[in-house]
Amino acid sequence: MSISSPEAVKKLLENMQTDLRSLSMECKKKFPPVKEAAESGIVKIKTIAARNTDILAALKENSLEVVQPFLMGCGTKEPKITQLCLAAIQRLMSHEVVSEAAAGNIINMLWQLMENGLEELKLLQTVLVLLTTNTVVHDEVLSKAIVLCFRLHFTKDNITNNTAAATVRQVVTVVFERMVAEDERCKGIVEHPPPVQGNTNRRSVSTLRPSAKDAYMLFQDLCQLVNADAPYWLVGMTEMTRTFGLELLESVLNDFPGVFLQHQEFSFLLKERVCPLVIKLFSPNIKFRQGSSASSPAPVEKPYFPICMRLLRVVSVLIKHFYGLLVTECEIFLSLLVKFLDGEKPQWLRAVAVESVHRLCVQPHLLRSFCQSYDMKQHSTKVFRDIVNALGSFIQSLFIVPNAGNSTAVSAPAGGSGSGGQGAAQGGPGAGGVSGNLTTQAAFEYRGTWIPLMTVSVQGSAKATYLEMLDKVEPPSIPEGYAMSVAFSALLDLVRGITSMIERELAVEEEVAAEFRDTHPDQQWQPQPGVHLVWEEMVSACWCGLLAALSLLLDASTDETATENILKAELTMASLCGRLGLVTPRDAFITAICKASLPPHYALTVLSSNAANLSGKAYSIQGQSVQIISPSSESHQQVVAVGQPLTSQPQGTVVLTAKNIQCMRTLLNLAHCHGAVLGTSWQLVLATLQHLVWILGLKPGMGGALKPGRAVEGPSTVLTTAVMTDLPVISNILSRLFESSQYLDDVSLHHLINALCSLSLEAMEMASGNNKEPSLFAVAKLLETGLVNMDRIEILWRPLTGHLLEVCQHPNSRMREWGAEALTALIKASLAYKHDPPLAQNPRLQLLLLNPLKELSNVLHADIRQKQLESVLQILQSQGDSLGPGWPLVLGVIGAIRNDQGESLIRTAFQCLQLVVTDFLPAMPCTCLQIVVDVAGSFGLQNQELNISLTSIGLLWNISDYFFQRGEAIIQDLEREEEALQKQAQEKGETLNRPFHPAPPFDCLWLCLYAKLGEMCVDPRPAVRKSAGQTLFSTIAAHGTLLQQPTWHIVVWKVLFQLLGCVRTSSTTADKEKIESGGGNILIHHSRDTAEKQWAETWVLTLAGVARIFNTRRYLLQQLGDFFEAWEVLLNHIQSAALSKNNEVSLAALKSFQEILQIVTPVRDSAGDAFAAMGVPPVLIDPFSASGPGRPLVRSDSLVERLTRYNGAELQAPPPGEESALEDSALWWSAWNTWYRTGTDSTRPPSGPTEKFSFIPSQPFLTALIQIFPALYQHIKANFSMEDLKKLGVILHGAVSVPISSDASPFILPSYTEAVLTSLQEAVLTALDVLQKAICVGPENLQVMYPAIFEQLLLFVEFSCKPPQYGRMETKHVANAKYNQAEWVALNYVPFAERSLEVVVDLYHKTACHKAVINEKVLQNIIKTLRMPLGLKYSCPSESTWKLAVSSLLKVLSIGLPVARQHALSGKFDTMWPELANAFEDFLFTKSTPPDNVSIQEFQKNEAVDVEVVQLISTEILPFANFIPKDFVGQIMTMLNRGSIHSQSASFTEAEIDVRMREDFSKVCFETLLQFSFSNKVSTPQEGYISRMALSVLLKRSQDVLRRYVEDERLSGRCPLPRQQVTEIIFVLKAISTLMDSLKKTQPENVDGNTWAQVIALYPTLVECITCSSPEVSSALKEALGPFKDFMQPPVSRVQNGES
Repeated sequence: MSISSPEAVKKLLENMQTDLRSLSMECKKKFPPVKEAAESGIVKIKTIAARNTDILAALKENSLEVVQPFLMGCGTKEPKITQLCLAAIQRLMSHEVVSEAAAGNIINMLWQLMENGLEELKLLQTVLVLLTTNTVVHDEVLSKAIVLCFRLHFTKDNITNNTAAATVRQVVTVVFERMVAEDERCKGIVEHPPPVQGNTNRRSVSTLRPSAKDAYMLFQDLCQLVNADAPYWLVGMTEMTRTFGLELLESVLNDFPGVFLQHQEFSFLLKERVCPLVIKLFSPNIKFRQGSSASSPAPVEKPYFPICMRLLRVVSVLIKHFYGLLVTECEIFLSLLVKFLDGEKPQWLRAVAVESVHRLCVQPHLLRSFCQSYDMKQHSTKVFRDIVNALGSFIQSLFIVPNAGNSTAVSAPAGGSGSGGQGAAQGGPGAGGVSGNLTTQAAFEYRGTWIPLMTVSVQGSAKATYLEMLDKVEPPSIPEGYAMSVAFSALLDLVRGITSMIERELAVEEEVAAEFRDTHPDQQWQPQPGVHLVWEEMVSACWCGLLAALSLLLDASTDETATENILKAELTMASLCGRLGLVTPRDAFITAICKASLPPHYALTVLSSNAANLSGKAYSIQGQSVQIISPSSESHQQVVAVGQPLTSQPQGTVVLTAKNIQCMRTLLNLAHCHGAVLGTSWQLVLATLQHLVWILGLKPGMGGALKPGRAVEGPSTVLTTAVMTDLPVISNILSRLFESSQYLDDVSLHHLINALCSLSLEAMEMASGNNKEPSLFAVAKLLETGLVNMDRIEILWRPLTGHLLEVCQHPNSRMREWGAEALTALIKASLAYKHDPPLAQNPRLQLLLLNPLKELSNVLHADIRQKQLESVLQILQSQGDSLGPGWPLVLGVIGAIRNDQGESLIRTAFQCLQLVVTDFLPAMPCTCLQIVVDVAGSFGLQNQELNISLTSIGLLWNISDYFFQRGEAIIQDLEREEEALQKQAQEKGETLNRPFHPAPPFDCLWLCLYAKLGEMCVDPRPAVRKSAGQTLFSTIAAHGTLLQQPTWHIVVWKVLFQLLGCVRTSSTTADKEKIESGGGNILIHHSRDTAEKQWAETWVLTLAGVARIFNTRRYLLQQLGDFFEAWEVLLNHIQSAALSKNNEVSLAALKSFQEILQIVTPVRDSAGDAFAAMGVPPVLIDPFSASGPGRPLVRSDSLVERLTRYNGAELQAPPPGEESALEDSALWWSAWNTWYRTGTDSTRPPSGPTEKFSFIPSQPFLTALIQIFPALYQHIKANFSMEDLKKLGVILHGAVSVPISSDASPFILPSYTEAVLTSLQEAVLTALDVLQKAICVGPENLQVMYPAIFEQLLLFVEFSCKPPQYGRMETKHVANAKYNQAEWVALNYVPFAERSLEVVVDLYHKTACHKAVINEKVLQNIIKTLRMPLGLKYSCPSESTWKLAVSSLLKVLSIGLPVARQHALSGKFDTMWPELANAFEDFLFTKSTPPDNVSIQEFQKNEAVDVEVVQLISTEILPFANFIPKDFVGQIMTMLNRGSIHSQSASFTEAEIDVRMREDFSKVCFETLLQFSFSNKVSTPQEGYISRMALSVLLKRSQDVLRRYVEDERLSGRCPLPRQQVTEIIFVLKAISTLMDSLKKTQPENVDGNTWAQVIALYPTLVECITCSSPEVSSALKEALGPFKDFMQPPVSRVQNGES
């Protein structure tokens, strides 16, 4: 509620009336005048209230009257009344209703009370209320009020004194506040004060406004009073103290500096009055020397603590606020201050002086002004420098001059010290160290001097203790360590203030500069020179003192926080010096930190040479001790690590303390945050870090980051847990430090790199002499630095990689390994980095980056090469697509392999190559493709790792595929390149030098590929040869179409034939020694266990490959001029291979022969599979067979298309009309001659007695050889002569006669029981078949060859009974050759012979009527040949033989006999008949007996065959007897006769009872005989006679048998007769019944009378047999007797003389 509100006014009026009533009551009796005045006052107030609206204003106007009663009340001197009145007056004042006059009256009344010593506190209160609520009091009234307060200050009562003092302070403040307010009000009014005339009147205040005038008078009098002079204005002062005066002066100066700065009058006072006063008052302190003898001449006034302390406070204020006004005076003050720090001054004086200095130190701008005003002026005191040095000396003096009792017991609690309570609990080292559970006291210790450290003030504020002791009169006792603590804070604040100020200003300057650059890009920014000069001067002035003090403190510090602060100060100073370009101080601070990081006495040349000479290379322990080293430093430091020093000579261990680690962290911090300003001192920093890292045992890990590791040798590093937890942090900071190098400018970065390189060189020198673990710090950090500066890698690449390459050649493997790790990591990272512009558009940079990789190839150490190759692999995986111009370099690295390098290197290099070939061929320039081929080739030829050689061949195949697919693009690129090269060569006047010139560049690429494969085809290792060969031929086959025609000439002569020649030579000279199975467990198959056999395989492959190319590319090659020569050369190779004494080669040669003749046989064996394995699709093989053996390809478009779709026209179909080119007869006859030579040489049997090892060609070889003939014949048949046929016969016969080696026989021979032909035999027959077919369709004159063919076949037929001989070779028949007994086994020729026989029959069937066949007696020959098996019958080697022979005979005769009958007169068949008769005889009455085990069925079958022969005689011969020679017929009749009587042979024994009679045969013979006898077609009487005679003999025999049977039957009694006898009688009976049948059917006139007689004569004998007991005989008898009924009556015709 404001004092002017109606409620407040109402209340005021009420209160006043109440006060007046109370006053009236109190004074009723004793003081009636007062009572009256009070009552009239009540009326007055009521009147005012009633009459005025603005009651307060009215009250103020009438305040004299209103106040009067109260003043009168005070005048009573009655305490109660006085109090009441003063209260009322105060109320009026507070409502501002007191006028100036009334105020004067009040003051006067208060003065009286004061003089009477009444109500002193109330008085003070009233004065204060009066002066603070309004401004009505001024001039003399004001001065009177102030004096009143002063007077009360000096009463005897303590409370009053203190209250008065406070009131004075407040009143002084009020006076100045009024002035400030007045200035504010008058701010707008511009006045022209009259110019001040020099020093005319000290008290000239005419120019001042009222409040200002009061203030001026007050301040002036204060100065007078302090100076012990009489005041001008404060009239009535009786007493004053200097201390109080100084306090008041200080508070005014401190609180109202503006007054003095804005008003000249006040400034004048300051200069003229205050400063001289201060200087005068200081004098006792200046002159005083502690401990100077009392007998000195004039006794000096002693310094007085209260005044001295207050003076220093005033000085502080003067310097702080009025330095600009009082430059000279301040110089004096500061010099005094510095002097007070001297050791001779009393302790308390030094303490307060230090506090004052501290106050200055927290004001950096002030310090800058000092520097500008003094240090930078000539002939002026270097005040700033002195302050800093004085502080430093002060600190040093505290250590060097110990106070009495300082180092013994606990110091006494400091009286009134803010930190005294803390000081009390702090024990010195002498106190036995406070018990363990308390925290250790923060302190400094140096050479036995122990100074505790206290918390004196918050950082950046100088909170003084002793400067605030305004109530102390005696100097206080200063606790131990206090001064040190303040000085320490001052030092830190000084550094902090200066550095932060300068850095702020630098930052502002940089902003301005940046803006300027943005707005004026073309102009250079010029900073104002003055600013920098001040900064540099400040730093130059202070750094020595600071460094000395800080180093000492750092060394003496035992407290982590203190240490941290000292280090921080050194760090900020170092950084600032760096920013300002002050090298010496920068290096000095850095050196200090470095020394502090290392163990004591750890000499590091870089540091001990005053940081100036940085060229020292080896770190040897030097005898110098570091400048400030405390002998006691170990005693109070916690040891956290023990490690080894990094020196070239082994040393003992060194100890690291917690402080060392702390310093190290500062060092890291310095390098991390201020790297940009370190410049050359990087060397110091890094050298120190390297040593620390070494002692701590940090080892580099991935990417160069250091990780805690173990030292390798020597007493191992010992780390406490404290430091163990720190290590990860340290290593992290270490890494971040180098990461931050990305923010350095180029120059700083170069400094860093150079420093690291020289460190690394030192490490290399140290490591080279011994096997000690090297220091890898520098290398690891070079790597880290490189990695983070990728964006500008170009500027540091050369120094960086150049150095790392040196490291890679270092003899120490660990060092080397790291060099390589660093280098490869950098290269990988630099390639992966997204540069701007990208690497693809900056080939120069790319080559620069890749170059070190190539340089690594010159290093001989395998581990480095391994690293190099691994990184190539990674580069390919990550950047393969973008290598561009870097490809030759990368390929060069991959290809730089030698056989003396280990397998693993080659393996890694090869992985790279594989990656290149599988993924990156399209990415590289085409000119690099040849390099890829060469590199792949070199891997193929290396002999360390077989698998790699083989795989590299696969790669070449992939490369060729790539060439093929991308042919067009590659050709364009290469031709473009070629043009450029031609141009260059012409300009230089040289010829273009390129392999295989002048073939086009793309063809050259192919030729290089072929040449490489060719080299590998004659590699000493069989597997490589095999693989290379397959690949070479597949490549040529698959992609040969891409070559220009002239290039083929080179391929044929330079690649293919050259290769064939080499292989042939190597094969024929290869070693025949058995190769023991390869290393360990690899078994070598017996077919490959000599070098010769392995080369054989190569020969096979090569020959096959060349042949295939000749075949598939025939058309193209024929257009080359020298095709015939090439053909001859090829045939010559085939022949020599075919005749080589190696089955595999010879067989393969024939395969190739077949191939070039375009005969493709179904693939059966491994040599064929080789092609399948090469991926030659089967489609390419089929079409041949489709178009008939050996005929040129039929050009159906679909087929040609199908072929061309496959790998680019495997087979080229010739253009229409030129097929005849393939038929060139010279080529074919050349082939026939080769075949004939091969055949004769291979089938000619050995002449002499065979040796065990003589070479006998294998069956598959012979088969293949013979199989070639049919196709070959197709091309030469036109001129094929009888001569040639004979040659062929010899070869066929020879081939069939070759025996099989016993170990092969189970595979080739069918088991003996199976009747199967071997493939060779089939081939032979096929060859003959082809011939006969050709003759068949050929011209007439060819038919003369038929007999020769028959002759050949019949020779083969004989083999069934008489196998051929091969030279004089011992062969055993297969059936009785246990496979292992016989060396050679003759074949089972039976199936072959039988098959030949079938062919003969077949052929005869076709050709029986041909002239040549008739003339050459072919039929006779056939019969003659068949006679042998027919005669042997059961004795034949195979039962089937005679059966086939007989069936064949029957077939041949069925065709041949009619022909023979036709030509009966010509006599050409005369010699045949006797042969035939003999053949029949030999067969039907064979000398061989059937085997015992023949079954009845078998026997009956055989009998049926005999019957068939007889039937042939009866149908084909006997009816035509008149065309047949008589002798022959006679022979036949005799045979029939012999057959029809089945007489019992004498040799029958009991045992042979089972031999069956040929009953059916006899019956047929008999029937035929009868038929022939009774036939009416008898041509000659002789024949009839023969048959009749035969008949009568037969009947006579029948009669004898019957009679003998009857007699035997009778004699035998019950006993049955022998079986054969029974059989014989049955046979005879059956013959009789047959005869009867015949007689019944025959014309009666055809039967001879004698015959009748004999038949009838049989009847009685038959009847006699009736008694026989055998049922079989009975039934036969019944049949014989039955027919007789037909002849019971003689026939009608007349019979005369036995003739009809």
